Order: sequence, then C-alpha cells, then structure tokens
Amino acid sequence: MQKTSIILDVDTGVDDAFAVLFAAMHPAINLLGITCVDGNTNVDQVVANTLKVLDAAGAGDIPVARGAVRPLLGKSQYAEYVHGADGMGDLGIAPSARKVDSRSAVELLRDLIESSKEPVTLVPVAPLTNIALFLRAFPETAKKIHRIVLMGGSASAGNATPAAEFNVWHDPEAAAIVFQSGVPITMYGLDVFMRPGITSQEAALLRKSPELSAQFAGKLIEAFIERLHVSPITLGDFGAVATAIHPELFTTEMFDVVVDTSSGPARGQTICDRRDAFLKDLEPLSLEDSASVRVVLDLDVEAVRQLWLKTIDKGAF
Repeated sequence: MQKTSIILDVDTGVDDAFAVLFAAMHPAINLLGITCVDGNTNVDQVVANTLKVLDAAGAGDIPVARGAVRPLLGKSQYAEYVHGADGMGDLGIAPSARKVDSRSAVELLRDLIESSKEPVTLVPVAPLTNIALFLRAFPETAKKIHRIVLMGGSASAGNATPAAEFNVWHDPEAAAIVFQSGVPITMYGLDVFMRPGITSQEAALLRKSPELSAQFAGKLIEAFIERLHVSPITLGDFGAVATAIHPELFTTEMFDVVVDTSSGPARGQTICDRRDAFLKDLEPLSLEDSASVRVVLDLDVEAVRQLWLKTIDKGAF
C-alpha cells in the first residue's frame, strides 16, 4: 500500500483528537510527527492532550514537539467554552508517560521534512502560527513541502466572528504568511466542517468496543454532546486528514483567497473570490495579495463518516 507521509500541527481539543486518532491508526498514513500550538487551549495542555490521544491510538514512537505559546500578534483567545478547561472535555484522563521531543516545533518540522524520502504533506488543524514561523525560519526546507491541507477558513460565514473561522481568526497574520507562501494549499473550512458527524447512539457503540481507541473516542463524543447539547457532533478536524488521503470523496474548486489582517470586523476572514472570471481579471477589480487555493465545498458525508468509524473501531462498523 502506498502511504502518504503526513505531519500534523494541532491545538488538541476534542475534534483535533479525532484527527490524531485517525492519522495514527489509518494504514495508508505514515505519521511522521506532530507539532503543537497555542489555540483551543494553552500549548502545554495541547502537548499533554496530544500524548494522551497517541496512547489511546496505540501509536508507536511518534515525535511530538511544543510550539508557539501565542499568536504572532495580539493575545491568545481560547475555546475552552467548547472543549472544556483541559481541552479534552474535562474527563480526567490520566497523564501519558510519553516524552515530549526536545526540539521545538519549527525544528522538528525542518528535520522531518529534510530527512523524509517521500513527499511530505503538512496537515495543520490549528492556528497557523507554527507553520508561519517555520516558513520564515527555513525557506529552503519549505520548498520541499509537497502540499498543505489545512483545517481553517471559510468561503462563506465564520464561527469565531460572523466573518472569521476560529483557526484563522486566532492568528490572521500567520495565516496570511502561509496562504501567500507559494506552497500548494487545500483549505478544508467551515463550508464542510460541521457535516460529517457522529450520533450519541454511535458513541455508545464505540464505548462498548473492546478497542481502547474506540472507547476513548466514544467518551470524548459523549462529553462533547453533553457540553454542547448537540447530536450528532462534528468530526471536525478529521476532515482535513481525510482530504489528504482520499481527495476523491471531496468536491473542490480553485479560488483566489486573501486573509483579512485588518483590525476591523472582518479580521481573520478568508475572502474567496468567487466572481466570474471576466470580473476577476479586470485590473481595478482584482483581489490584492491573494493566493490560489483549492477550497473544499462539498463531500460524500456518509463515506467520510464510515472512513473514520472503520479506522477507529475496525470490528464494529
């Protein structure tokens, strides 16, 4: 089986955990490493959460590195109202015995990309601070990135604000650096983020599984449903990982995209130019500082759901 070499960049709350579980367990993924960044919660808690998820996945020795402690500009604004005080539903999960890599996130990215014999896909499912710092620190290594498949942005509305999606809004300056880097980008954003979901009934089946990964996922889903009073609950960030290995399940379109870094109400918005080509090509009407980005607009919801379920609990689904 041809494997896709992936590096995850995470701010592990609940839906990041769904992505980490999947990436660590799917046979078509070679998970080279994971970098952690300030986002859903503080970076030290993100690291601790990520190690716990790798334990639940039964993963091998995957390096995990600590990254940026705050956005490039401004202050951290966490989403603990969604993910809990510990970012993982406040379930009291025991600490992991795994060790954190001694390198910084930026150094780990450099070393893994330089040493890989296969093309490397970066899959950031968090604010893009680490990725922006890496692109600026090691531009020659950055040229070796095969592509970036990120969870962030929106071609429509936002969630952190009416205009902006949380990951981009948390650090718009970093997002602008990444989008304008020249690396091929696929954006899995809010247009599809909420659609693949897991019900409380499916969570109960997962909890009854003999597999630790499934039990762990079931507990997280139930805690998420209880906190948000919503069922089904989105698999969220996992969709970006799925896009990287199964692009045939997703409908995409190329748009010129610019990240709004102003201080106004549109700060953090990913402005997607969806006008007819004859309008976009008129010089006075062109979108300045834009990048050509592949944007996910639709997906085979049931196929994507089953992809996750069958990977996390092979025996039940």
